[in-house]
Order: sequence, then structure tokens, then C-alpha cells
Amino acid sequence: MTSKSKISRRDLLRGATVTGAALAAGIAASEEALAKSAQSVKWDHETDVVVVGAGASGFPTAIIAREAGSSVILVEAESHIGGHAILSAGNVPLGGGTAMQKKYGIEDTPDLIFQDLTDWSVTETNGAADYRYNDREIIRAFADNNVATFDWLTSHGVVWVEMKPDTIGGGGVGNSVPRMNHAAIRHWPLVQSGKPADKALQTTAFEAYGGNGLMRSLEVAAQKAGVPILLEHRMTALHRRDGRVVGIAVEHKGKTLNIRARKAVFLGTGGSTGNVNFRRMIDPRLTEEYCGLGGMPWSNQDASGELAAMSVGAALWGLANEVGEFGWTITKPEQLGCQYGYRTLQWLPGSEVFHLARAAGLRIVNWQDAITVNMLGQRFYDETGPQFRGNGYKSIDPYTPGSYLNAKNIKYSPANWLNAAMAGIGDGHNGGGPIWAIFDAEAVKRERWIPTPPNVDMDNGFFFQADSIGELAKKIEMKYQRVPMPPENLEATVARYNSFVDSGVDEDFGKPKPLYKIATGPFYAAWATPCLHDTRTGVRINAKCQVVDMEGQVIPGLYCGGESAGGFGQHGLARAFCQGYIAGNWAAKEPLAG
Repeated sequence: MTSKSKISRRDLLRGATVTGAALAAGIAASEEALAKSAQSVKWDHETDVVVVGAGASGFPTAIIAREAGSSVILVEAESHIGGHAILSAGNVPLGGGTAMQKKYGIEDTPDLIFQDLTDWSVTETNGAADYRYNDREIIRAFADNNVATFDWLTSHGVVWVEMKPDTIGGGGVGNSVPRMNHAAIRHWPLVQSGKPADKALQTTAFEAYGGNGLMRSLEVAAQKAGVPILLEHRMTALHRRDGRVVGIAVEHKGKTLNIRARKAVFLGTGGSTGNVNFRRMIDPRLTEEYCGLGGMPWSNQDASGELAAMSVGAALWGLANEVGEFGWTITKPEQLGCQYGYRTLQWLPGSEVFHLARAAGLRIVNWQDAITVNMLGQRFYDETGPQFRGNGYKSIDPYTPGSYLNAKNIKYSPANWLNAAMAGIGDGHNGGGPIWAIFDAEAVKRERWIPTPPNVDMDNGFFFQADSIGELAKKIEMKYQRVPMPPENLEATVARYNSFVDSGVDEDFGKPKPLYKIATGPFYAAWATPCLHDTRTGVRINAKCQVVDMEGQVIPGLYCGGESAGGFGQHGLARAFCQGYIAGNWAAKEPLAG
């Protein structure tokens, strides 16, 4: 234990053991150093509002603040705009009585949204509660601004597929009425392929590439409003003076620049799934091998916003929503044999980032066509088992808000493929290690796969092929496979599984009537490790999206929204857009700093 009355920020980051008094003194000294730094900083740019992140929360914040008369600079770490949102299916659950709901006779109110998204009694079939840990203040603000956000998106160029709001494409959106709207893909080239969608699909398709239409529409709106976008400007720190956040530091092509914010800074950096050490504070299992992040390699959720906010005293919030076994924080892969196998996102040659993605993957249709094994070549669960579920319209039927019967009437049926995959091999290490899908030449025919590059990534060890099962096990070598796969284990696993096909009964994991043997060479091992997607915890905010510190006090001049903010367990784009809408309006009203 240190005996010093003060402790340095370096000590804090190194994890030194300190007394409460020393910790408080250390934080005070750190804040004093930050204040001195802000006093002496040389500003390279000045504006009223600085927005960090050109994604689903950043664009609304920037556009609204600019249209309200504030000058704005929007900075983006990547060389392109859109964040994870541009890669999404464009499903936006906004309700409360939107024009689209009224058009199709759906009765909804802000009060009903609030009731739905704070109902303690709604649980999944594994017992996980979808809404119990939502921050009531944040949900109230969200509910009250749904209609305004929908109208704002529509008035700023977003085109919706003309159809009745439904339940497709999201969880955590409330049980009472359908609220899901689908953005049209539009005419711009798709990030995933580099080519526009077919004309017939540009305004009619949904559950595909609607994020393209969402974010390109907002890019046009930002340009029209006169919002400058500084690409390849990666935020590295916040400047705080006299208690107020007054600007940011960024790195741009090897240079450090400082941007002053006379009114406010908004953090819309997109979450933390790409930062291994940060995500492991919340779930220790999520070690390095969980490298197949939904949205990468287009954009990385690097926790930069959270870390910068924490460095000036911000609290984190709603951590339970990140580890709650509901929704799509962690997902089963749907593309095999590639690093990035997230369910609805497939990278194709022609994309400007395909050289980083390296492979499109083999989209699996039927999990009867493969078995999944761990690093030791052993099965661990029924391959047809689903990922975690999320509540939506009529997920519980009949449904009575706040009734104990909502959970009591559900048949307990845990969705545990993900938990089993991440359980590890009993060797004392955190992390489950790589998961491999094992299949044969007959499965390739049934799935109509072409198991060669650019569909699979052989050069980097995400796909292997051999003429025998034993030889296949010996070939599996890559940086995340920390132990060799014993050939005899995989041979025994396949032989036992084939016997289950003969008997029609999976005696180990209850897979419904195993259908196909793995018996015809060549044989294949394809990367099938769980993918990370949503970030559902982050910086503590209030109803205005102002950042709150460890004492429960607002940090003046600092706002946050979307996946960088905590307190709201919902998959999808609605919370990001709505919090951007809220933050933009309040940030524009901030007084000018002296």
C-alpha cells in the first residue's frame, strides 16, 4: 500500500493499491493537471460544438446544433463516415405515435414506450430480464422524443420502406405494439460491396442494407447544413478547464491538434467492443480471440469516448445490460471461415475495406450441415441452438404490464450455445478459445458453398482443409489456437456424431435428429467463434444526454449518446438517433464559454 498522500494518474492506471484519501487526492491532482493543461493549450480550430463520431448519434447532434445557429465541427477517426450504422439493416424502432404508426392504425404513446421499456416482469426463456436494468430517466427522455426523432429523420432525407411497422430486425423494443421502421437502401454504393443495390430494391427492400440509406441521407443533410467533417481525426483526450470541458485533442496523420469547443463536446464514438481490456472489465471471458466484431473493419468500437470521459471524471453506467443474456451483444456467427462473421454483414470483393476483411465467409443456412468443436476438438452444445433472444411485440402473449405471470407463463428454455462456446477447455484460462465448424464435401454441396478464397480466409488461419479428419486437426494452427487440437479427439468426436446420425438421437447434447454424417472428404474446419456486436454500457448520462461524474454531478460542456452511453439495453439504431436528437438540441443552448 502506498503511504503517499497523493497518487499519480500513472499509478491509478497501473492499478496501485491506495487508501480512499490517497485516491481522492490523486483524482484531484489529476484534474488539476488537466485544468493547467487546458489553460495553456494552443487551439488549432475553434467552434461552438465539437461532435466526435460521424455515426448514428453524431450526425443528428451536429446537424441540429448547426441548424440552431451554432458553429459545429464533426470529427471522425476513420477515413469514411457512417460508423457501424451504415453497415446495419436500417431497422429503426421508433414509436409513441409516429406518422407511420398512425397511417397503419397502430395506437401508441410515449407513456406506453416508457412502460414497455421499464417493465421488470418481462423476461426471456433463459430467465434474463430485458428491461429491468434500464435507467428510468434515460428511458423517459427516449420515449418522449421518439416521434420528434422520427419526424426529424424524415425531414432530413431518410426514406422509409412503405410498409406497416413490424417486429423484424431488433430486440428490446417493447412488447405492446409494433414499432420497427425500415429505411430504404437508396442509390448510393453499398459499403459492403462497393456497388449500388439493384434499382428494384433501392426503395422497397428491408432487413438488408438500409443503413446505407440512413447514413448517406444524413451525410447529405450535414453538407447542406454546412457541417464540416474532419476525417482521420482520432480523438485522444478531452480538455477541461475550471470544471468545464472546453475542447478535444486529436491525432491527424501523425500530428496532434487541439479543437476548442465554446459550448459543448459530444461523444458519439460508438462503444467499446473493440477494446479488449475495456470489454473484459465487464465480461472477463471476452479475450483476444473474440476478434470478429460486427462493424469491423469499417469502424472500430475502441472505447475512446468512454476512456476520454473517464479521464475527466465521468462514471460508467448500466453495466448489467452488457452481460444480461438478452439481445445481440454477443451473437452466433452466420458466416464461417472468415474473421468477421456477424449475422447480417457480409463483406464482398469491391468493398473499399475488403483487403482488411479478407474473406466474405460461407453463409450457413442449416446447422445440421456442421458440428461445432472447441480447441480440443470436442463438441460442446447442440449446433442448432439459438443465440440470446430479445423481447418485441407479442413475444409474450398474453401480456399484462408488470404482472408476475409474464415470466411465470414462459417455458424455461435457455439459449446456451454462446455460453457453452465461451466456457473454455478447463485449463484455467479465461476465454473460450476458437470455435471451429467441422463439415465435409457433402455439406459443401448441400449449402452450395465455394470453400476457396475470397470466400474463406486460409492465409490467416480462419479456414482449413484436409483429406482426413486426423490430418485436419493437425493443420489447425493460428494465433488464437493456444493448444494443438489432438487428432484423436476430433476423430472420436466425428465418429460419435456419425453414430448419432445412425441412431437418430444426439445422446450428448440433444440436437434434434442429427441428419448428416461427416464422412466424405475433403474435410473442412471453418472459424465459427462468437461475434461481438452491441455495446450496451458506457458513460453515465442524464435525460439531456449530459455526462455525469462519479459524484452524480453533471460535467459541464460534455454530452454523450448512442453506444458510448450507458443505461439503455436496446439493440438497434433508435437509441442512437434519439439521443443525438436530444443532445443536439441541448448542446446548442449551452452558454458560450469565456
